[in-house]
Order: sequence, then C-alpha cells, then structure tokens
Amino acid sequence: METREKIVIIGGGFAGLQVAKEFIGKRKKVMVMDKVNHHMFQPLFYQVACGRIEPSNISFPFRKIFQRTRNIQYRMVEVQKIIPEQNKIITEDAEFTYDKLIIATGCKTNFFGNEKMQSLTFGMKNTQEAIAIRNHVLLTFEKLIIQKRRSDDGNWNIVIVGSGPTGVELAGAFSEMKKDILPRDYPHMNFDDLQIILISSTDMPLSSMSEEAQEKSKKYLQELGVQFLSGEFVTDYDGDKVYMKSGKTIPSNNVIWAAGVTGNIVQGLNPDAIIQNRYKTDRFNKVVGTKNIFAVGDISYMETPKYPTGHPQVANVAINQGKNLAKNILRKAGEAWKEYEYNDQGSMATIGKHRAVVDLPSFKFQGLLAWYFWMFLHLMLILSVRNKLAIFFNWMWSYINRDSSLRLIITQTKNNDTEQ
Repeated sequence: METREKIVIIGGGFAGLQVAKEFIGKRKKVMVMDKVNHHMFQPLFYQVACGRIEPSNISFPFRKIFQRTRNIQYRMVEVQKIIPEQNKIITEDAEFTYDKLIIATGCKTNFFGNEKMQSLTFGMKNTQEAIAIRNHVLLTFEKLIIQKRRSDDGNWNIVIVGSGPTGVELAGAFSEMKKDILPRDYPHMNFDDLQIILISSTDMPLSSMSEEAQEKSKKYLQELGVQFLSGEFVTDYDGDKVYMKSGKTIPSNNVIWAAGVTGNIVQGLNPDAIIQNRYKTDRFNKVVGTKNIFAVGDISYMETPKYPTGHPQVANVAINQGKNLAKNILRKAGEAWKEYEYNDQGSMATIGKHRAVVDLPSFKFQGLLAWYFWMFLHLMLILSVRNKLAIFFNWMWSYINRDSSLRLIITQTKNNDTEQ
C-alpha cells in the first residue's frame, strides 16, 4: 500500500489556507494547525471594531471548511518549537511529525519593544482584538454618561497610530460613527469635543500607494473631520496621554496601534535563516538551510529581481505564494518546480461612505466608483455564501439608515453571573 506524504501546515491565514485548499482530494496527508479554530478575513477587522459587521461574518471555522475532505485534518494547538533534525513539532499537549512542514504563521502587531505601549494600546491583528476595541470604545461612552465627566478634557479621544490602510479605514469609520450613530445612541451627550486623531510618521496617509491616492485620502480624512498629524512619532503612552517626539501630547483613553507588524517566529530553526523577523526562503519558498521546511505569506522573506528586499506583506502575496508552493509539491517526481514572483495586482483603501482610493497596475481611480469596486471585491473574497449575504445585508442597512444594530458590548462576566 502506498504511503502518503504527511504535510503539516502551521497557520490558517490566507497563505496556509490556500495551501491546504490546493491539497483537497490529493494523495497527501495534510494537517492544519492553528491556535484559534477559525480563519479570519483581516481586511474587514476594522468594521468589527466599529460595530458594522459581526465577527462571525468574517470568521470561518476550519472544521467547517474541511468538513467534506478526507485527507485534511485540523488541530487546535499552539506550536512551541520545531525540531528539524527529527521532523518533529512540539506543542503544549502533544508532539507531531511531518514529511514536509509549511510555516504560515503570519504577523502580529509590532510595538517595537515598548511593553507599556503593548499593554495599554490595542492592536488589530485578530478577531479578539477587534472585539476588544469595540468593547473599550463603547464602554468609554457608557462610563462618561454615568460619571458625568467633562467631555472637553480629551479623555474620550480616539487616537489611531499608523496611516496605512488599517489606520485610514479605522479613522474614516469612527468619524462616521461620531457623526451619524453616537448622537442617536447618546442624545444627551455633546460629541463636538470628540476628536478622531490619526498619527502618521509620514507626510501623507497611505504612503505605499500612488500620489493621487495619498492626496485624495488626505482630503477625504479632512472632509470627515479627522485630525491628521503628519511626521509625528509616538514615544510613550501612560493610559491617559499619548507622548510624541515633537513634545506634543494628546489626552486619550482609546489608543489603537496600527503602526506596523512583525513576524510570528516559531522557535527551533537556525537563527541564520531569520531576517527582519521573517524566514529567509529561496524562490520556491523553502527556508534556507533546510531540506523540507517551507515558509509562505507574511512570514516569508524572499529576495527576487523585482523585490530585492522581500515582498510586501499583503494578502495577494500570501495567497499566490501558497498556491504556487502547493502546485510545486504536487508536481510529479523529476518535474521542475516553478519559481515564485509577485505581479502587483494593485492596492486599495476605503475612507468612509462613497470615499475610496484604488491603484491598479493599468490605471488609478478614486471616489464613488472606487468605493463600489472596494465593496464588490471584498464581498467576493468572503468564503461562504451565507457570510456574503450577511455582510451585504449589513452594508445595505447601514447605507440606507446610516446606522447598525451591532454595537454589542461583550465582556466576560464574573463568577459566572448572568443575571442582575
């Protein structure tokens, strides 16, 4: 009887999930490992944080995804160490072996070693963090209305650090929330003093996009009333004030950190194979110095003629690297593997209703058409028909009524109390 090759995939993000899907029904024994039991559609985390869509609409249980496949298993574990000499993976509860290992652990928020910043601000790299932002922001208003504290002392300001797509989209969504939703929920509160502040280390928002996109996004932010602070570097935060290199301070109890990411490195591989906190790989995504270990997606650092300093850490790279690697592994013995190179398919961001910017390889556009294009593309990328319909309904409801009914504060109860 033929022995099937055992392939273990660590991480179920865009890259890991794409690899696994390519193996469905193939003569490979595949195991997907992840510390959470679901795949998360990260581009829409900001809408969860602002109460526009439910977390379940952009989260897909792995066991449901692989429910009808016989050759793919899932294990909810957190990998602690890899022992490449023994083809072994160590987790808290068990050990696993592999013939080929694919690392797709992605990235986490980069706080640049500032532990205090990490403990007091909010990142947004998983569903739990997006829910935590929603809880914290809404609880701020609930406490203010009870304590009857002054609203002009700045303690309720929403400060977003980082002006990439995540920061810009959050700023736009919270600005619309301030204008259209919060005054209805809290009719006795004056929201004129609530400031949405976007802190950027660059001169313009969306610095990785075209000049047209940068200029238009800045204009959109200004139209929405967002304070855009350019060329500023946050140096500290004490829970009440944000301190900047220029000497300026901003009072706030709501600080969201969207200023960068760093790789989720798993212990066990040679440190020489790690560069910029990513695994250095060849053109086939094989980790340098190994024979049967691969890295794909955000965690992979691959130098190519077009990208001599590594590929951008975006979903398109992750998906296409995963697809290319899986197809190479499935090639017949002796058949040449195909090298990977990324063909930039463009980038986009939305900054509130009817406001978006899109950069495609052939042309660029902004405004209403870009906003519809952004909505359509993201809706098509959602995995299940049920979730597509749920998100579409929520979007249409919000579009027509300028409101949503998803502003739930969900926190853990003490002593299992469920009644008052």
